[in-house]
Amino acid sequence: MKIQIIGASGTGKSTLGNYIAEKEKVKWIDTDCYIWKDETFSENYPIDQRLKMYANDWEKYNRFVVSGSVFAWNPTGFNDRDLLVFLTLDDKLRFQRLRQREIERTGESSLWLDMHGNQTNDFLDWCKTYYTANDPSKIGTFAEHTYQMNHSSSPVLKVNSDQSLEELYQTIMRFVIK
Repeated sequence: MKIQIIGASGTGKSTLGNYIAEKEKVKWIDTDCYIWKDETFSENYPIDQRLKMYANDWEKYNRFVVSGSVFAWNPTGFNDRDLLVFLTLDDKLRFQRLRQREIERTGESSLWLDMHGNQTNDFLDWCKTYYTANDPSKIGTFAEHTYQMNHSSSPVLKVNSDQSLEELYQTIMRFVIK
């Protein structure tokens, strides 16, 4: 079983990927670990080091669930998957999740109010560009994810992540078993 989960930040990719991996007793790979050197998300690995880490995982694990994408820096990465899952979520709920996560990570004092009175920071401002960015080579954008879905050699399952983890898991596993 090789499943890759993509979608906008805040849709629950990591939470779902970890949940499926625990239920199925397979390796969970969070692609953020290839990009960021630590949990402050302030310094990233050079691409050659990312490629080495990816190659190591690819050789080591033949069953896995991947949360996130490597396409922008490794266009052929995880192409041997059995299923590509695209998570969607209403933007209002997605940004509620993202703001809460940012507060938990960096504290409320790291946020400021935008012109609409919403709490924001640089990361949240970047998240607002998910649907408007047009370049498929830009990581974490709808353009990138659409390109991947349109060119996927594996089946693609689009799922709204406003369901429980167990419901999402059951939906995905029914699709994998087909």
